Amino acid sequence: MHAAIIVKILGILLMIFSLLGNVPPLLISLMYDDGASGAFLTALLVLFNAGLVLWLATAGKQKELSNRDGFLVVTLFWAVLGTAGCLPFIFSSSVELSITDAVFESISGLTTTGATVISGLDALPESILFYRQLLQWLGGMGIIVLAVALLPMLGIGGMQLYRAESPGPVKDNKLVPRLAETAKSLWLLYLSLTIACMLAYWAAGMSLFDAISHSFSTVAIGGFSTHDASIAYFDSPLVEAIAVLFMVVAGINFALHFFALQKKQLKHYLKDPEFKFYAFILGSVSLITVAVLAADGTYGSLSEAVRRGVFQVVSFATTTGYATADFNSWPLFLPYVLLYAAIIGACAGSTGGGMKVIRILLIFKQGFREVQRLIHPRAIIPIKLGKKVMPDRIVESVWGFFAVYVMAFMVMLLALLATGLDIITAFSAVGACINNLGPGLSDVAQTYGALPGAAKWILCLAMLLGRLEVFTLLVLFTPMFWKR
Repeated sequence: MHAAIIVKILGILLMIFSLLGNVPPLLISLMYDDGASGAFLTALLVLFNAGLVLWLATAGKQKELSNRDGFLVVTLFWAVLGTAGCLPFIFSSSVELSITDAVFESISGLTTTGATVISGLDALPESILFYRQLLQWLGGMGIIVLAVALLPMLGIGGMQLYRAESPGPVKDNKLVPRLAETAKSLWLLYLSLTIACMLAYWAAGMSLFDAISHSFSTVAIGGFSTHDASIAYFDSPLVEAIAVLFMVVAGINFALHFFALQKKQLKHYLKDPEFKFYAFILGSVSLITVAVLAADGTYGSLSEAVRRGVFQVVSFATTTGYATADFNSWPLFLPYVLLYAAIIGACAGSTGGGMKVIRILLIFKQGFREVQRLIHPRAIIPIKLGKKVMPDRIVESVWGFFAVYVMAFMVMLLALLATGLDIITAFSAVGACINNLGPGLSDVAQTYGALPGAAKWILCLAMLLGRLEVFTLLVLFTPMFWKR
C-alpha cells in the first residue's frame, strides 16, 4: 500500500473540492448580500490549506496505485469530502447545526441521498440553499467520473463488476479503456443535461435561482430542494412533468446516452435489457399506484391520481426523493411499494442509487434458472442478457452483493432500533439511506432532525455504504486487505 500517494491524491481532491464547493456559493452570497459569505470563505481557506499541506508533504512521490490503493482512494473520496463539506454549515450562523447534523447534511448531499435535518428552508440564505444543491451536483458528477476513471484499478471488484453492471454498448464499443476521454465525455453529457434541465425549469416558470438549484438535484438524482414543500411548492403540472422526464433520463446508464448521442440513434436504448427492465418497473409500479389511488378515492379525479402517483413513483424508483404529495397518507400498501421500488433503484452507471436494475434482473434470471434445473437436472441453462451469455462468476458476484446488502441492512436496522426508534421509522430510514433515496416513512417522512445523534451517525454510514455499493467500503474491514 502506497500511503504517500493516497495522501497526495487526497490533498489534491481537498483543494479541488474547496474551490468547486465554496467559490460558487460565496459569489451567490455576495450577489444576494445574505450575510453568509464569511462561512464559505473560512471553509474555503481551511480546506484548501489542508489539501495544500497534504500535497506538499508528498509532492515528490510518484508510484502506480495498486488495487488496494484504489479501494482506499474511492472510500476516502466520499468519507473525507463528505465530512469536509460540513464546514459551511458549522461556520454559518444562519443554520445553527450541530457537528452531527452538519456532517449528516453534507454526506447526504454529496452521496445524493437527499435526507435532510433542516426545516424552514424558505427562510435560509440563498447561498446556503445553493450550497446544498451544489453538493448533490458535485456528488452526482463524481459518481460518474469515478466509476469510469477509478474503478478499473480495482480488479475483480472494480473493472469486472463495472462491466457486469454495464452490459451491451459499454463492452461492445470498448468504452472503458480510454479513461480520460471517457470521463470527459460523460462529464460533458452530465453538464449538458443539467443545462437543458435548468432551461426547461426556467421556461416553465421557476425563478432562475430555483431553476439552477433544482436542475442540480434533478440530474444528480439527489432530491434536495430550496423549499420545505419540495416540488409541490410550485404547484405546476408542467414543472412536475419536466422533473419526471429528467429523473427518468438521469436514471439511465450514462454510457447508453453517450452512444445514443454519438450514433444519433435510439435503438441502443431499445436493445439494452437493463433499460427495458427499468422502463417495465417504472410503468408497472406507476400503473399499480394510480389504480390503488383511484380505487381508494384518495384524489377527486383520475387525472389528479395520475399526476401525483406517477410523479412519486418516478421520484422513488429513481431514488431522487422529490415530493408533490403526502404519500404517508396514502393507503398503507403504496408507501411500501414505493420504498421497494427505491430498493431496486435506477440503472447501473447512472446517478441513481438502490441495488441497481441490472442486479435485480440477474437475480430474477438466476432464480428462474434454478426452477428450470429442478425440472431438467442435467440441462445446461445459460443466463443471457440480450444475446450475451453471463459468466457464472458475474452471477455469483451479484448474489454475493445481495447477501452482504441484506446483512448490512439488518445490522443497521437493529442498531437503529437500539437507539429507541420505532420499527417503521427505523426500517424506512435504513432503506431510504442505504439506497440513497432521502425521505422515509413515519418520523423521517419530512426531516431526520428529530432522530437521536447515534441514529444519524449510523445513517451516515448507511449513505456511504449505499453510494459505494457496499463492497468497496466493507472490504476495508477485512484483515486480508491490510496484510502486506
